[in-house]
Amino acid sequence: MTITEDITTLTVEGRNAFDDAVRRATGDDLYAGSLATFQVNVGLTCNLACHHCHVESSPKRTEQMDRQTMRLVLEAAERAGAATLDITGGAPEMNPHFRWFVAQGVARGLHVMVRTNLTIMLEDGYADLPAFFADHRVHLVASLPCYLPDNVNKQRGVHVYEDSVAVIRKLNAVGYGVAEGLTLDLVYNPLGPSLPPETGVLEAAYKRELDARFGIRFNNLLTITNMPIGRFHHDLHRDGLAERYMATLADAFNPATIGPLMCRHQVHVSYDGLLHDCDFNYALGMTTTGGAARHIRDFDPAAHANRRVATGDHCFGCTAGCGSSCGGALT
Repeated sequence: MTITEDITTLTVEGRNAFDDAVRRATGDDLYAGSLATFQVNVGLTCNLACHHCHVESSPKRTEQMDRQTMRLVLEAAERAGAATLDITGGAPEMNPHFRWFVAQGVARGLHVMVRTNLTIMLEDGYADLPAFFADHRVHLVASLPCYLPDNVNKQRGVHVYEDSVAVIRKLNAVGYGVAEGLTLDLVYNPLGPSLPPETGVLEAAYKRELDARFGIRFNNLLTITNMPIGRFHHDLHRDGLAERYMATLADAFNPATIGPLMCRHQVHVSYDGLLHDCDFNYALGMTTTGGAARHIRDFDPAAHANRRVATGDHCFGCTAGCGSSCGGALT
């Protein structure tokens, strides 16, 4: 089967090019394997509007998760025996119940991760977040798509690089990237329609350059492939590169990435409580299938852990080359 021109085409019956590739590699369809992580998008409000944002967050978005839905998430994570609460957005810090949610997750013994754009910590009302995060031992995952300013500012906005460096310095000052248990990971996204380079080489360059330029520290670099959805999808079509990029991803399909795919080991909860296999499926409006509940209020751990994963041709973005997930490369 050839790659469809509409790269958001999906099916619950396994009749897309990605499913064909998985079947050829494994002899079966793609099924979940565990529920180690509850990834939660607590809202789409953001102080930035980045070109690569697949959920199209911005200062104009107002969608936010309420506290009752957060309670349902925490209860479901406990029933499922999940280990990690992965909080994302938008700028998740802008949700009015964000600090409560973090504190509740920590109190329940969950490993709490927050995906931050860093710059929010320079806004009024958020300057104390570095201390809050340190007090709760939150694992921070921060976007910094290059160690050079031009690429970051082109992708994320004017002065974002300088603001991000300023915030990393504040985080270093309270122990992040320096003290044990205060993990600060940075995220790299390619600027355009290409696959990320090898993580180890790029991480060494990040650490060398950021140390030499600013004396700042971080723990790990996560490399993430730009998914052909959201704003990046629009840019590809505008520039006439959508078909070429989709072919690049499909041609680089790596069967070794199938086992650790994040969709097989997590559930993604959107701000309205709907359930998805990953945040990319969420961005495309693809809820869970295969007998699993579609809303957090109806969540059943056993059914969800054995669900068939909903796929589309965009899933080639996670299996190309060394693979890609919210946790970085897969192989």
